[in-house]
Amino acid sequence: MSQQDLINAIVREVLAELNGAGKTPVAAAPAERMCGEKGPKLDYRTDYPMAAKRPELVKTASGKSLADITLEAVVSGEIKAEEIRITPQTLEYQAQIGESIGRPHMARNLRRAAEMTKVPDARILEMYNALRPNRSTKAELVAIADELEATYGAKICAGFVREAAEVYERRDVLRKD
Repeated sequence: MSQQDLINAIVREVLAELNGAGKTPVAAAPAERMCGEKGPKLDYRTDYPMAAKRPELVKTASGKSLADITLEAVVSGEIKAEEIRITPQTLEYQAQIGESIGRPHMARNLRRAAEMTKVPDARILEMYNALRPNRSTKAELVAIADELEATYGAKICAGFVREAAEVYERRDVLRKD
C-alpha cells in the first residue's frame, strides 16, 4: 500500500468514526421525522453505522460522497473546508438512528444542530453571547427567537431561546436597562 493510499484510508476511517461507526446500539424505540425532511427513514438495525451501511446517504453540501473525500482532493482544493461540515440531512439521519435505539433526547439535539447549520457562524456566536446571563433583555432574547424561527426556520432553537428568556426572567438574570 502506497503512502497516499494509507493516508486516504486514514481519512476515510476518521470520517467513518465521525459518522458514528464503532458504537453499539442498545435498544429500539419508534422514530419520528423532522417535518419536511426527505429521504429514507433509518433504523440502527439496518443502517448503522451510516458510513459502513449507507455511505450513499452521507453527502457533502455540494453532493459529493464519502468516497470523493480524499486527502488528495482536499489538498488540490477540489474539496473545500465548508464541504466537510455535516449537512442538515445527515444530522436528520443520525437523529432517526438515535430514535430507533431509544434516545429521543439525542435525536432532538441532532435536529437542533441541523437547524443551526443554517445560521451563519458569526451570528451563532452573537446569539451565544446574548444568551449569557445579564447580557440581554427579555425583549432582545425574544427577538433572537423570532429571528431563528422566521429567518432560518429554526423552530427548535427558537423554542429553547424563548424558554431561556422565561427562565432568566424567573431567576432575575436579564439585563436591566
